[in-house]
Amino acid sequence: MKHLIFLFLTVSLAACTPTQKPVHLRGTAQGTYYSIIYYDRQQRNLKPEIDSLLDAFDQSVSLWVPTSILSRVNNNDSSVVIDKWFADNFNYSQQVSKATNGAFDCTVEPLVDAWGFGFDETTHVDSAIVDSLMEFTGYEKVKLVNNKLVKADPRLKIDFNAIAQGYSDDVVAEFLEGKGINNYLIDIGGEVMAKGQKPDGSLWRVGIEKPAEHKEDDRVLKAIIGLKNRSVATSGSYRKYYEKNGVRYSHTIDPKTGYPVKHSLLSVSVISTNTALADAYATSFMVMGFEKARNFVEHDSTLEAFFIYSDSTGHNKTYGTKGFNEMILEEFK
Repeated sequence: MKHLIFLFLTVSLAACTPTQKPVHLRGTAQGTYYSIIYYDRQQRNLKPEIDSLLDAFDQSVSLWVPTSILSRVNNNDSSVVIDKWFADNFNYSQQVSKATNGAFDCTVEPLVDAWGFGFDETTHVDSAIVDSLMEFTGYEKVKLVNNKLVKADPRLKIDFNAIAQGYSDDVVAEFLEGKGINNYLIDIGGEVMAKGQKPDGSLWRVGIEKPAEHKEDDRVLKAIIGLKNRSVATSGSYRKYYEKNGVRYSHTIDPKTGYPVKHSLLSVSVISTNTALADAYATSFMVMGFEKARNFVEHDSTLEAFFIYSDSTGHNKTYGTKGFNEMILEEFK
């Protein structure tokens, strides 16, 4: 269920003491950017190690690396052994799938491809194709047994695109803390983890993007939140889509129907204690739609969310949970 994240990061660097200047790293990973800021009294440049770490991560869970563990699993390589990163992504995926009654499903890769959002951008879908693909999708049809992925059907394929990018934040966070760094902001493709604070005691500032009318439009902020010891991920329908015969097709595929979602929810930002779960639930809520997702998050004390949706008159509206609203530092029209 590949999706792009539409969180626009803004960082306000307050005046720092001479011994606490920020280290700011930028690079690329997983086909997108990363931006990492941390405070380290030793002023270490950890970019080479982080680049190596993220490259190794791709070798585990990337669909775009032919030799990755994920690619080999999808090709039914019986010799492949699952590593911790793969197992964590799979187990988190199953956890969210069960909690959302299948709104999240890491087995929809064949449907994503068929609708033109995977390796092949050409769409070739009708009801017969969708029905045939649905026969070998479904999170209940796959499980981990003794570090092996067991499939109910060998045609079944796994796609971690809706969770792995978030999980990579958690991987980098673990690395930084292993180096004794406890105040940092990690942004990988818009999935953000904030730990600690800046030397002056202020929170990390993270921007939430306003949905655009067209995918080529400039990015504009809807709100800025103050984040500490939490993660935030955003999923939306307004950048990743295509139009065919006057119909707009979203990249978010409903695992229960096999079709792109059609509802009024434009974007949702989810806050959680780790970025993998924030990422997965953001995708889940885009599948569920505003009303179902709002009801879900209001009954889950571990999550906060901010929804931007279109009302019956076509005007954009917002709704935030109590905890999320308390984090908003600025909100714009």
